[in-house]
Amino acid sequence: MVNKQWKIIPRPLLETVLNNHAQHHRVPQPLILHGPRGVGKTTLILERLLGEWNKGPHLTGYVDFAESIKGHHPQFNQSFPWASWSNCPPPTLPNCRTKLENCLESMVHKGVQLGSISSHQIFSTLSKWHGLNTALRRVIAGNGASKNAVSEKVSGSVLWDRAVFALSARCNAQEIDVILGLTEKKKNVPLEEASYYREAVVALRLAKEVIKQQQSWRANAIAHLNRTGGFSRSLANSSTDWPCLLLELLSQAAEIDHFQPKLVINNVEVLKNAILLDENSSVCGSMYHDSLIWRIIALGANERCFPVVLVTSDSYYSYQAYMDFGFPDIFISREAFGWSPQEAKLHMVTDYFSNSEWSVIAEVFGPNPRHLFELYALKQANYYQQLEDNKDSTFEDIVDSYLAYLQ
Repeated sequence: MVNKQWKIIPRPLLETVLNNHAQHHRVPQPLILHGPRGVGKTTLILERLLGEWNKGPHLTGYVDFAESIKGHHPQFNQSFPWASWSNCPPPTLPNCRTKLENCLESMVHKGVQLGSISSHQIFSTLSKWHGLNTALRRVIAGNGASKNAVSEKVSGSVLWDRAVFALSARCNAQEIDVILGLTEKKKNVPLEEASYYREAVVALRLAKEVIKQQQSWRANAIAHLNRTGGFSRSLANSSTDWPCLLLELLSQAAEIDHFQPKLVINNVEVLKNAILLDENSSVCGSMYHDSLIWRIIALGANERCFPVVLVTSDSYYSYQAYMDFGFPDIFISREAFGWSPQEAKLHMVTDYFSNSEWSVIAEVFGPNPRHLFELYALKQANYYQQLEDNKDSTFEDIVDSYLAYLQ
């Protein structure tokens, strides 16, 4: 009994709800999966759903902002904290931004490989929200302003094509082919089709360069905002322009049975407390968090967004977020609770714990799945064997040790 391997218990109702949401290629609202710590939200996503959400036409990006907290995350051989993430040393905002942007960029590259995202689509989406001419002229000019000068009468689409051509000459062709998987021996793509894909990748880099330039023009205003503690929606949105452009591109490209992207953001509350290292580079973490979520909501309400699932243990998202972001139905809300004592006993007794051991656990800890897993891990450890060798010791001793650990 002690050596039985721990298994992930299915949650059929919750899994069905999340699967139904994820099967849509575009939805009007983001979904928030919230609930107490230790009830199995992350385990449910990683062990039960993420594999299925990456089969066939489905592609799911997974971002865990808490991975940046190296002293308290299982990825670095630590355990999840029982206290709030806000009590742990906060991560840096650039680290969180990089995680999110890298994930979304890799998803867009997949869309390019499938022919769902083109240079023209990137241009039309970017030009909806940004004036591009000045930034494009600077890209075209490069280091030789007079040599590469462009007439003032040239249209924006012509400027875009010229800028894509100019940037492609400076890009590493081999690196682009690796991104597209064109270097694989089994992949035999016609020359014209490969050129189309390469142009889209260069166009994506151009869009990132344009947004970077435009944000640099606002650096002094952002620094002033951070020093004075003020608020500006336009400056906050300028910091989230790049990830939100990628979100919009993926939403437009989503197509049933061909390309169905999804995004899971775990521990989204960590973003609110992220530390800003350079006051010129971005607004503060809380403002960045609010801008990102607000723009996901707006995209879903106005044009439909591909499924975005926010996972959190922060009670703010259970009740206050709805008021802060507008009205009660602005999110789809699903709460994950732990087992009832009867359910937990059904899953645990005889397989992992005896009846007498379960009586102690139920009285002291209750049926929280993470408590049960950690107790079982202690039970398998050498420390428990040493307690058993001492005939005066009982299961209560290991419970006392675990309580001491929690405290």
